[in-house]
Amino acid sequence: MTEVLERAADIQLQEIESEAEDSDSQPSTYDVVTYPADWTLEVLVHKIESEDILIPGYQRKYVWSIKQASRLIESFLLGLPVPAVFLYTEPETGKLLVVDGQQRLWSIAQYFGGDFGSEKRGKKTVFRLTGLNERSPYLGKAYADLEATDEGSFNRLKNSVLRAFIIKQLRPEDHSCVFHVFERLNTGGTQLVGQEIRNCVYHGPFNDMLIKLNRLPEWREILGRRGEDKRQRDVELVLRFFALHDEARTYAKPMKEFLNRYTKRHQFDTGLERYEELFSTTTRRVLKALGGKPFHVRAGLNAAVFDAVYVAFARRDGTAPADIQGRYKALVSDPDFVAMVSMSTTDESVVRKRLRMAGTVLFGG
Repeated sequence: MTEVLERAADIQLQEIESEAEDSDSQPSTYDVVTYPADWTLEVLVHKIESEDILIPGYQRKYVWSIKQASRLIESFLLGLPVPAVFLYTEPETGKLLVVDGQQRLWSIAQYFGGDFGSEKRGKKTVFRLTGLNERSPYLGKAYADLEATDEGSFNRLKNSVLRAFIIKQLRPEDHSCVFHVFERLNTGGTQLVGQEIRNCVYHGPFNDMLIKLNRLPEWREILGRRGEDKRQRDVELVLRFFALHDEARTYAKPMKEFLNRYTKRHQFDTGLERYEELFSTTTRRVLKALGGKPFHVRAGLNAAVFDAVYVAFARRDGTAPADIQGRYKALVSDPDFVAMVSMSTTDESVVRKRLRMAGTVLFGG
């Protein structure tokens, strides 16, 4: 019987210096062009509605209050300056991904659409400008009210300009800089990191599958948490397993870039049943053999222990050895293995050595 799942959402990862350094690693050299586009609000809303501008559903949710959104709309009506938004050109489709400015763009689109939607309340209300000075001529006005009673203000709003900076990578042709664009330019509150950024820039069937697999009950038992991690570190573990299982021989640090490249290659894959079966089967086998939370060997889940053991199980079909728990205890107590999951955990030689050692100790080679 596995141990009871904890209800807190965020998983506790063991802090390993080399993993943190990898996460903070700097990008290679890029040739990137950035140019401005001054679109009217009417044009911007059309681009959002036609999905020429994409605000991926897995990006941060809309969090502005109606008062915040109202003050933005009033700024346009009064001719006050509004910060620019940043958009990235998606090479395959030519569509524009929102890097920074999601809240502003959604606020504009909602006001033009007439509804202020609240995911927390699960309902929509008419978007009337709220929280303005009581003497403001726009207090309480909806978009339809301006259209019907104030032609000057209505046209001024439609024709107001919001500057957008369009970012496009020229070289290298792998378009990998989009990850770093999100990492550095997204300014809405807490910075997007790791898998949060991949959800935005590598959206597609493969990423959808990772999110789906992260919700498997058996996987949640392995993690020891019912709820999904807010920073999507649990989803990144699923990705890390697939990438090392498939391409450990060609792994090159940093791990962050290795995972980016792997996700990009598989972004629009179809026929994902192989991945789903591999992860589901491996998870069930690990849970049966080692029980719940097996990778919390010290303080929190150790990602390096996880990837080595998961890959070892995935590469060996059939029933685990009868003494698998004893073998596992011997593995995580071995000084050489402890060193490989505590220091330099993303170095090429260390990654490959710990994968081999886990396979040898757990399954005899």
